[in-house]
Amino acid sequence: MAEHESLEFGKADFVLLDNVSMEEFMANLKLRFEKGRIYTYIGEVVVSVNPYRAMNIYGRDVIEQYKGRELYERPPHLFAIADAAYKAMKRRNKDTCIVISGESGAGKTEASKYIMQYIAAITNPNQRAEVERVKNMLLKSNCVLEAFGNAKTNRNDNSSRFGKYMDINFDFKGDPIGGHINNYLLEKSRVIFQQEGERSFHSFYQLLRGAPDSLLRSLHIQKDPKAYNFIKVGGQLKSCINDGADFKAVADAMKVIGFTGDEIQTVYKILATILHLGNLTFGVDGDVTLIENTKLVSVIRELLSTKEENVEKALLYRTVATGRDVIEKQHTTQEANYGRDALAKAMYERLFCWIVSRINDIIEVRNYDAKIHGKNTVIGVLDIYGFEIFQNNSFEQFCINYCNEKLQQLFIQLVLKQEQEEYQREGIPWKHIDYFNNQIIVDLVEQQHKGIFAVLDEACMNVGKVTDEVFLQGLNTKLAKHAHYTSRKLSPTDKSLEFDRDFLSKTFIYSGKNKDTLFQDFKRLLYNSSNPVLKAMWPEGKLRITEVTKRPLTAATLFKNSMISLVENLASKEPYYVRCIKPNDVKSPLLFEHERCRHQVEYLGLLENVRVRRAGFANRQTYPRFLQRYKMISEFTWPNHDLPSDKDAVKRLLQGCGFDHDVAYGKTKVFIRTPRTLFSLEEQRAEMVQRIVLFLQKVWRGTIARMRYRRMRAALTILQAYRRYKVKSYIREVNRRFKNVRSMKDHGRHVKWPTPPKVLRRFEEALKSIHSRWWAWTLIKGLSPEETLQVRAKVAGLEALKGQRADLGLQRAWEGNYLVSRRDSPDTAASFTLVSSDLQRKDKFMRVLFSCNVRKINRFHKSENRAVLITDRHLYKMDPLKQYKPMKSIPLYNVTGLSVSPGKDQLVVFHTKDSRDLVVCLQGMVPANESRIGELVGTLLSHFKSEKRKLQVNIASPIQCSMNGRKCTVIVEPKINQSQPDFTKSRSGYILAVPGN
Repeated sequence: MAEHESLEFGKADFVLLDNVSMEEFMANLKLRFEKGRIYTYIGEVVVSVNPYRAMNIYGRDVIEQYKGRELYERPPHLFAIADAAYKAMKRRNKDTCIVISGESGAGKTEASKYIMQYIAAITNPNQRAEVERVKNMLLKSNCVLEAFGNAKTNRNDNSSRFGKYMDINFDFKGDPIGGHINNYLLEKSRVIFQQEGERSFHSFYQLLRGAPDSLLRSLHIQKDPKAYNFIKVGGQLKSCINDGADFKAVADAMKVIGFTGDEIQTVYKILATILHLGNLTFGVDGDVTLIENTKLVSVIRELLSTKEENVEKALLYRTVATGRDVIEKQHTTQEANYGRDALAKAMYERLFCWIVSRINDIIEVRNYDAKIHGKNTVIGVLDIYGFEIFQNNSFEQFCINYCNEKLQQLFIQLVLKQEQEEYQREGIPWKHIDYFNNQIIVDLVEQQHKGIFAVLDEACMNVGKVTDEVFLQGLNTKLAKHAHYTSRKLSPTDKSLEFDRDFLSKTFIYSGKNKDTLFQDFKRLLYNSSNPVLKAMWPEGKLRITEVTKRPLTAATLFKNSMISLVENLASKEPYYVRCIKPNDVKSPLLFEHERCRHQVEYLGLLENVRVRRAGFANRQTYPRFLQRYKMISEFTWPNHDLPSDKDAVKRLLQGCGFDHDVAYGKTKVFIRTPRTLFSLEEQRAEMVQRIVLFLQKVWRGTIARMRYRRMRAALTILQAYRRYKVKSYIREVNRRFKNVRSMKDHGRHVKWPTPPKVLRRFEEALKSIHSRWWAWTLIKGLSPEETLQVRAKVAGLEALKGQRADLGLQRAWEGNYLVSRRDSPDTAASFTLVSSDLQRKDKFMRVLFSCNVRKINRFHKSENRAVLITDRHLYKMDPLKQYKPMKSIPLYNVTGLSVSPGKDQLVVFHTKDSRDLVVCLQGMVPANESRIGELVGTLLSHFKSEKRKLQVNIASPIQCSMNGRKCTVIVEPKINQSQPDFTKSRSGYILAVPGN
């Protein structure tokens, strides 16, 4: 395993040691520590040595290296054990837990944070909002719990002074959906007293050194911790801890988690109240106990939102119920000091428990229905207090060390004892390995009626004053013959123990106090606060003094019960272990104290663990479960086997894979000796699962494709039938509407066409075109030859000018020869007729196409009145003042095109082959606003088309032309005072001035 490290770093797994001895174990541990390799395996157990320095081995790139990998594929790391627990949970749908144990300062809290960081990083590929919220809450909760539950000690700058077990719940996809935190035995005595060189909880120093001045003023506190009796020992220390930055980080985390503004303010008020309580002093006036600094009572009253007289009364008096009578008993100064200290400790403990419960309310699993979402699986992370040994150990230290003994017993049961018992039960040959079973120590503490806790509770229940002597006397009586208990009375020569004070369990001296009662008056005082958050922390305060009859459980009993519950919880899960070791007591990244580490290795049972791992089997599974997971590897077992039993099927499978030499077959389970075999099976399974998934995908995709094909074919059949129906319906409707079209007056022009189906839109356009052509032919076939010529001319004019000139004169009859009609020139019509007849005899033209009076500009820039006559052979220019004497004729074949403007003016330019264009403006029309441009253009186009000649028609403004080969431009300009159209010379050509509006 862990083959990616060279031997210069030692053995990455203690199981690979050449000789299993304490000397080789310690040498390998020291070598790896000195080489910067702080993690080493014992099979699936991670041994972690605190490096006492920041290490760049926890970034996103490192996370990716361990994601989805097996333990042996990468060097030892916390991420590997976290990934193994996560994979086990997902693969086997089984709850798992990671137990982190070791002395105080060995790095347990940091290990738990890195494990949480890894689990949060590898989940949620889709970045869904709810999963992100839960992950963020779980990570942010660490920051808050450390502030209120951790403290600087002589051994550790961030020592957990409470036990924490966190369950992280996952849905069937492996995404976190919530969690729950259990806390155990907060070291509340630290609130009022710290050893020299230690601090109280971080939260006090963060408030004083990080809170803004406005908040401190509202709480009536100052920045200097040395001003407060409860924390002044820690306030004098120089520390690398940045309390100011931590205060802001914790405040932000609380907001992110979901604490309201009022709740956060209440937290600050409780911390400030505890600081003020520490500065309260009591004096005596005769027989009366008094508060010497009464101003603090007013401050405390304000912070607790209660009455001042109630605060003073609770501090100086105790209400006692004797039957039905209630009396008030005044405290002595000693009792008042005790009550004050008990209140401070209880308030902090309640505050801490309330913070944990609020976090649990926010991170709990929401709207989860197992029937809909599948089984809810759990990964538990246990970060419990470290085993500590002092010259004299307090009651709380006794509880902490009992907790560690309990967890060590669980480790022994799960890893050592159960393993050996299982081999015997399954009939697997096994060489027994001796190990120290500390169940006798656990029984010494928790056994009913005879254990230390039971004797302690019995002593606390005595009527009258409870003393250490009473408790020690009980221990000496009931445990005198126990091999692991002694006291000064039982060992008079042991001068390390004091008479009537100390006892010794195994090798550790304890002097303890279990009775830490809080007067009921304080509970009622805080319950009656007008602050709803504070009131909710003290629900038992609502009871009247006469109702409080049941004796509360002692601290020892409560702790013992919670430890038994914790161990039962851990035992129900598949455990993974991180065993933390503290290399030295001076927090040096270079020093490895051999004896210090050796003691921890012995206590944690690591050497026994190595021996069991080497002698035993890495994995074992029941035959049905093994087959269920790996049966796809072998053709004999996939999809189901036909062998006599599951055991025979497993044998056939493993023989086929070549692993028969590395396994043993028990009565109900198969045992696999080396992890390599298991990993190889997993690799083969993963490969086969991929192929099975591809096969299933192929079959399913084929099924879906066939279903889609059948649906598409059915839909196409329906669609085709529907289209045929729509087409037939449309044709029938067209036939119905146009059935009598020949007898209609307008031949169907008024008939509305039915809406066609989409497929027949082009058909409808063609049909409409056919009908329009038929309708036009029907109209044209009855026309005279003259009318036919006029219609063709109008069509030609429309095609050339439609959309480019406003008035084409299509609504009126086109006369063409306007100089003959008496409408334009009644006085001179006869003269024009004679001239026209002479020209016809002379030039032999067949018909007159167009004639009209015009205004002309000549090459000498003179503007004159003229007339134009256009026949089928010539274009004649005439002088109306000389009885229409012809002045010039232009053969019609010499005309190449016409140019007209887009306006209402009557400007026309005749373009000729010899570049001698004729520029005229039609005039003298009757009525005056009649437009003849469309008629002129249409008539000429129709004639040219009949002779199969091309005539270019341009619509432009200005118009480009040639006058005797010279290029010029004709511009139309409307003028207000202009009565008749007229030409004038311009720099670039000519301007036609027309009457403006």
